[in-house]
Order: sequence, then structure tokens, then C-alpha cells
Amino acid sequence: MAITTIMGALELGLILALMAVGMFISFRILNIPDLTVDGSFTLGSAFAASFAVQGQSGVGILLAVVAGAIAGAVTGLLQTKLKIQPILAGILTMTALYSVNLWVMGNKPNLSFFGQGTLFSPFEGFLPELAAKIVPILLLLLVVTLLVRLFLGTQLGLSLRATGDNEDMVRASSINSDAMKILGLSLSNAIVALAGAVMAQYQVFADISGGIGMMVIGLASIIVGQALLGHGGGVTR
Repeated sequence: MAITTIMGALELGLILALMAVGMFISFRILNIPDLTVDGSFTLGSAFAASFAVQGQSGVGILLAVVAGAIAGAVTGLLQTKLKIQPILAGILTMTALYSVNLWVMGNKPNLSFFGQGTLFSPFEGFLPELAAKIVPILLLLLVVTLLVRLFLGTQLGLSLRATGDNEDMVRASSINSDAMKILGLSLSNAIVALAGAVMAQYQVFADISGGIGMMVIGLASIIVGQALLGHGGGVTR
């Protein structure tokens, strides 16, 4: 097998690992199978591509994270304020995001920004060709994973984890469980949208159907990872 094929597989795997970190918050911490993921992943790609076309890749990635957080908050509000079942709430947001994503991409089903600067452009000048993409992706994954772990150890993070463990106990402790759900889903989809933005930067295009099946991939990654490595040291139940 060619080294370029192996490196390409590792690069894609690291991007999907970043998405799995986001899904870990909703699926394992909050115990909510959030179907918003399929839409928020594409949302991140759409923002990254739309701004990369204008030569503003960095701005596109930042706005992708913000947009993903808003999408997660909408799902959280549907669950907590309108009392809609979690799976149905995710489906509703995901369906609505299809139109939003199409609008962000200028009503185009796919958007290419070949020839424009990307997230990897600054690394191509001083890193070998094979490492120019995998190094920034790996660094981003490590930073996000570390930040999530540190956050889960804070008082707010402990409240979030407690909400997923026992919502009734959390309410009895005067913690706003609805706010914790909205926060958790926002954080989860923000990271998923970041993964979508990185994927668009990696592929140099965005596609309106790019997020289809991402929830299945993410959940499978989490389940297989925990089966192989165990539940870890204190960040899961």
C-alpha cells in the first residue's frame, strides 16, 4: 500500500476523530443521540467553503464553530422548552439545516475553492508534503480534546456530567438541567461543525450532502473506541 494512501486515511480518520469528540459530549455525557450532527457537520463545511472562496478561510472556520453552537442550541431549546423528544428534535433541526446550508453556499449543491488559501497553507512552506496536512489536523484534535477534558473537570463541566447521570438529582441540587442540556448540545455541535469546516478545507470543496451518515460514523467510533480502550479515567459515567 502506498504511503500517500496510508497518510490520506490517517488524515481523514483524524478529522472524523475530531467529530467524534463533539459527539462524545452529547452521546456519552448527556446520553442524547443527537441527529443534528448530520446537519451541523455540513453547516461547518458550508461556512468554511463560502468564506474560503473570498480568501477568508480563518473567518469561515470561526463562524462555522459559532453556527454549529447555534444549531445545537436550537435542538436543545426544542427538547427543553417545547418538550420534543430528543431524536425528533434532532431530526427537525437537521431537516431545517438543509435549507440553511444551501443558502450559506449560495444555493449551490457544491462549492469549490480550489486555488484559494486553506487551513493547511501556512504549514506547506516549512513541513514536508506528507506532513503538511496531518500535523495541523493532529494538533487541532489534541488541543480540542485537551480543552474538552479540562472543561469537564470544572464546576460547570461537572454539572453537565451530572445532568447526564441523574437529571432528577441535578434539579434537586438547584442546577438548571435545561441550561446544561442546551450548553452540552451547543458545545457538541460546535465541535462537529469545526470538524466539518476542517473537512471542507481538506477536500477544498463543500457538498450539501457531505454530512449524511456522520452520526452513524461518530457513534460507531465512540462505541468501538470504548470497547477497545475502556471508559477512561473519570470523564464518562
